[in-house]
Amino acid sequence: MAQAVRTRLADRSQIATSGDLRIVVLTAADVPVIQQLYEANPEYSLQVMGRPPKPNDAHDDFHDRPPTDIPLREQWMWGFVDSRNELIGVACIAADLFAPTVWHIGYFMIETKLHGAGVARAIYDAIEAYIRDQGAVWLRLGVVVGNAPAESFWPRCGYTEVRTRDSYVLGDKTHVVRVMVKPLSGGALSEYLQLVPRDQPA
Repeated sequence: MAQAVRTRLADRSQIATSGDLRIVVLTAADVPVIQQLYEANPEYSLQVMGRPPKPNDAHDDFHDRPPTDIPLREQWMWGFVDSRNELIGVACIAADLFAPTVWHIGYFMIETKLHGAGVARAIYDAIEAYIRDQGAVWLRLGVVVGNAPAESFWPRCGYTEVRTRDSYVLGDKTHVVRVMVKPLSGGALSEYLQLVPRDQPA
């Protein structure tokens, strides 16, 4: 069954490439292989959620959407597929979240054995280039305080903290989250904060 899932991933709509990796649009049919990825790499869930992956985590992540009062044009889960058509990571991407030209990375995960090998940065650079080509002017994301790899990685990718959010619940843990933003066309953060007032420093 796992082989059948990998075969289907070969046929997914492709977003971009990074070396021998492909970035593809995942569908609901891919939820089982996303769950396999989570369970084989529990470190993110242990760090951020405070517990191992639950059986429905992939399903819930795939179908999760912001509250209906938050503007959003479209949202996807993208998969990172290696030369064997195996899923080695995922990202959740939202287009025109809160305001036009603002895109959001809600989740970005690479299998643990590839950490520190430069794979995450290569994939991120390909994602950013694609998103910029779609007309995005700003990219935003949230980083859990205490998640040391993420707190180191995202500033190196050019992100700047604009505010923090307290008492943010993820799984079994409550966090402080750094809201971080990157301009994709040289804009000033003051321009971004006019577009997204909720990210004004509290």
